[in-house]
Amino acid sequence: QVQLVESGGGLVQAGGSLRLSCAASGITFSVYKMGWFRQAPGKEREFVAAIRWNGRSTYYGDSVKGRFTISRENAKNTVYLQMNSLKPEDTAVYYCAAGARYYGNNDSPTAYGYWGQGTQVTVSS
Repeated sequence: QVQLVESGGGLVQAGGSLRLSCAASGITFSVYKMGWFRQAPGKEREFVAAIRWNGRSTYYGDSVKGRFTISRENAKNTVYLQMNSLKPEDTAVYYCAAGARYYGNNDSPTAYGYWGQGTQVTVSS
């Protein structure tokens, strides 16, 4: 049974930082690309960041470039999202996702077959 479990969300003031973690089980983590997406109330799911299976390439949505950093530790089956300089518009539920390494576009939800339950991030102004 595949499980992706996010943690690290919470309430933070604008300008602050949070680090999200996503622990995977039930998959061979090291051969999957990993992504983070977010969804705010009334909005579509938005691409945040992705990292290749070997960690050698990373990709970011335009709204988070320069502020967020994705990384992974294959030995721990874990992917991280370091979020700095947070803004109120970053408020959303953040989802971790795993996808076959050569399938689809990194920024498309359809490229990911497994999803976590999400963790809430709220940024106050």
